[in-house]
Amino acid sequence: MIRVLLADDEQLIRQGLRRLLELSDDVQVVGEAADGEQVLAAVRQHPIDVIALDVRMPRMDGLQVLEKLRASTAHPACLMLTTFDDPGLLLEAARRGAQGFVSKDISLEELVAALRAVAAGATWFQPALTSSLRGSFERHRNGELSRSCDVLTEREIDVLRLMAGGLTNREIAQTLHTAEGTVKNQVSSILGKMDVRDRTLAVLTAIESGLV
Repeated sequence: MIRVLLADDEQLIRQGLRRLLELSDDVQVVGEAADGEQVLAAVRQHPIDVIALDVRMPRMDGLQVLEKLRASTAHPACLMLTTFDDPGLLLEAARRGAQGFVSKDISLEELVAALRAVAAGATWFQPALTSSLRGSFERHRNGELSRSCDVLTEREIDVLRLMAGGLTNREIAQTLHTAEGTVKNQVSSILGKMDVRDRTLAVLTAIESGLV
């Protein structure tokens, strides 16, 4: 069972997401939060696997919450709720530890898939967000990539694209008909070559380079 905290300052959004998730057999909403302070309090009080976290909230916004959580020794995965109106803000959220992004008008099937992915340690980027982020990079990078993906092998690029699709190591192994241990080694190699600390930043770098 995936234990989820819904964090959004709009009650109607929280209620709508709760009603959706109550239809799922493997997701349990263990709490709601209307601002960042309530998020941190809930994390201290309840076992939580994933926080569905709004970027813009009163008292402490989503970015500040991510920063606070990153400073703690153990914290839930974070799936950002967004309307895709500010790709730069979402990019900063990923840099602060968010594992994925979904739209607030998401379908039940995709929301549950996203929660499962980030709960398992994978990433989840909606296709619309990928397009938005790529457009943001194209406007600001001045023709130069911050990191290069040229050193990756063809198989590592395949793995990276599947990572961007939210697949876990086991699912990637099944897709590529290889061993899970092999995929784990390939992911480690990807992170090392791209000089990033986690899967989320690797995926963002792939978006920046146009691989995703």
